[in-house]
Amino acid sequence: MLLVLLIALLLRIAAAVAWQQQIAPERFRFGDSDSYWVLARTIVDGEAYQYGGPTAAVFRTPGYPLLLAAWFTLLGDEPSVLAARMLGVLLGTLSVGLVYLLGRQLFGQTTGLVAAFLAAIYPGAIVTSVLILSEPAFCPLMLLQIILLINVHRTGGRHILMSAFLAGLVGGCATLVRPSWLLFTPAVALLLLFITRGVTRKLAVVAVLLVAMCVPLAPWWVRNARRIGHFVPTTLQVGASLYDGLNPRADGSSNMAFVPKFRAEENLSDAGPSDDVFEYRIDRRMRRAALDWAKGHPGRVLRLAGIKFIRLWNVWPNAAEFASWFTRILVAISYGPLLVLGLLGAWRFRHGGFGWLLCWFPAAYFTALHVVFVSSLRYREPAMLTWIVLSAAVLVSWTHADQLRPTLNPKQRHQN
Repeated sequence: MLLVLLIALLLRIAAAVAWQQQIAPERFRFGDSDSYWVLARTIVDGEAYQYGGPTAAVFRTPGYPLLLAAWFTLLGDEPSVLAARMLGVLLGTLSVGLVYLLGRQLFGQTTGLVAAFLAAIYPGAIVTSVLILSEPAFCPLMLLQIILLINVHRTGGRHILMSAFLAGLVGGCATLVRPSWLLFTPAVALLLLFITRGVTRKLAVVAVLLVAMCVPLAPWWVRNARRIGHFVPTTLQVGASLYDGLNPRADGSSNMAFVPKFRAEENLSDAGPSDDVFEYRIDRRMRRAALDWAKGHPGRVLRLAGIKFIRLWNVWPNAAEFASWFTRILVAISYGPLLVLGLLGAWRFRHGGFGWLLCWFPAAYFTALHVVFVSSLRYREPAMLTWIVLSAAVLVSWTHADQLRPTLNPKQRHQN
């Protein structure tokens, strides 16, 4: 396992250096990266937490900027972008270790090792580790929460409530890093209501899980209420993101060129005086526009959902800038087999219970989100880390069936 972690670390360091050299003299290739960088600097410098002015005070949740700010403080002054990428390198390597723990927890040590090795060399996981985006910080939190949720289902007595509390706490932190994770913990809580034995027990587990999730989120909620005057669970970019995915020119990709138009319309609005701040009003305006368009064009919405689904799970890059034949072949030969093996694993271990469910549930969850919002290969990469565990279990079942620790019922054990 130490050798696997070393391979993961070295591959990610090499990728970080190569990527930085490729995009030079630019600092970032993606616009989101600049927002995280600037917000991290505001935290370090003790300035107002906003991006681009006071009308963007709830532009991003503070999870990843806080982590970057701590890294800046540790390194002193303003570090180079390459030095900041090394934080992602470390977090990406940590994710490989957590993939091992998840695989071992569900199927045994051999599966854990195979899954960790696949995650260590998987190009999608390597690339997302070196970008100044939220994925490097989100992936280890997601994996840790899933490991803890499996413990919730397996443990008994007093330990079950402690596992539920820790799972909820980590889920709240993951939501601060990636707001789209907000509904995952409540969705799992709903599942636990159906599969946990005993009414008192299941209600206690779900209550602890959801309350613990609110603990890290509560300071953000209080801050937003004081600043905006409304409850804002994550950010005020939901309206813009929704309209990005549902509008007359939507094609499944992201194009935020419409934002200036909406801002101008809101500035000229004759709807009368309002006590709501501009940032809140513009979010609601975009949200209403997206929903109104979707209601009037249900057929187009369904076609867009299909387009977004293909973009999310495509076997080669969607963006023209990454459409070289080398990139297409690399993505296809690294992702395609994992996709097929994961599908085989999802079917073969379908009687595996709650742990099996949590291996493919992130993929289903992100799919449900991104057939509504915009879609790209980037958004599937966190889910691929749990999918890899199913892929590894299939490989081990073919070669070392005796070392595949069943998490399954007697019928499935007999089939193996």
